Amino acid sequence: MINYTIEGGNLPVVICNLKEGQTLCSESGSMSWMSPNMEMETNAGGFGKALGRMFSGESIFQNFYTAKGGEGMIAFASSFPGSIVPFEIAPGKELIVQKSGFLASEKTVELSVHIQKKLGAGFFGGEGFIMQKLSGYGVAFVEFDGAVMEYDLAPGQSM
Repeated sequence: MINYTIEGGNLPVVICNLKEGQTLCSESGSMSWMSPNMEMETNAGGFGKALGRMFSGESIFQNFYTAKGGEGMIAFASSFPGSIVPFEIAPGKELIVQKSGFLASEKTVELSVHIQKKLGAGFFGGEGFIMQKLSGYGVAFVEFDGAVMEYDLAPGQSM
């Protein structure tokens, strides 16, 4: 489990405190600051995964940050005004987000491409055909344009 706080109002940043050996991954350019004991490694994760990330609007490379020699701290800032929301990803609780919505996650969360299957949604929905899918398990931080509103829906109610 990650110990984190989200600060900054409409220009948010998520600040994560990691135990020794804990690893987070992010897309290139989303890390804002980190403690000196955070070790960074960059890789593409294989040709197929890198190609999928490229088509979903992300960099082909992912950065992995690991706390070495004790607890570490790292911060990831949103690239636009809005909100950062944490999601618990698990089998059966996968998440589809707009391209470039992924900010950072635990190493056990997989980022892949999701193709919008409805032709009308791809052309007229504003997000296009290609989106991002988060699967695996762990905490993922997603950035959204503007404020995020939560609604409690009754059984059978939809929005």
